[in-house]
Amino acid sequence: VQLQASGGGLVQPGGSLTLSCTASGFTLDRYAMSWFRQAPGKEREGVSCINFSDSNTYYADFVKGRFAISRDNAKNTVYLQMNNLKPDDTAVYYCTTDDHPNNNCPTRNDYWGKGTLVTVSS
Repeated sequence: VQLQASGGGLVQPGGSLTLSCTASGFTLDRYAMSWFRQAPGKEREGVSCINFSDSNTYYADFVKGRFAISRDNAKNTVYLQMNNLKPDDTAVYYCTTDDHPNNNCPTRNDYWGKGTLVTVSS
């Protein structure tokens, strides 16, 4: 079972990036999925979560209105569209899910993918 996040990079403040999280070794059907992030010197924090059952989405206050989580079950992939990025969004972003099917958020975060670094700087 593997989760691989990708799509990070260097972007200027106000810019956009789309992160992808692709699962291998299992299908994302019946799994809620989350994105977390960890900035240098800070604790890991939850960013967003999406249900499998109804695709309802949830966001941390600090990204509401700027980030959008979505999923394509046919592609076994979850996305995080990040708009109006700020320097405070600089972090390694991780996707996570559970070790057995769980349709709804919050996730228990049993599996973690390797993160992808997002750097917001001019």
